[in-house]
Amino acid sequence: MFEFDQYLGFLAFLTILTIGFWLMIFLLTFAIPYWIGGSIIEKLKEMREAKKAKKQA
Repeated sequence: MFEFDQYLGFLAFLTILTIGFWLMIFLLTFAIPYWIGGSIIEKLKEMREAKKAKKQA
């Protein structure tokens, strides 16, 4: 059925595929919402600073 080299290649393929799948799940559930939330917070801070600068000037 499989020779030993083919078996190792198949295991390497499954390992890489599994790592890629879990990395994608991690990025979609944690990293991307964290990035979007951080950018929104930074935008709000910039808007507040601009409002303060306009009010003081």
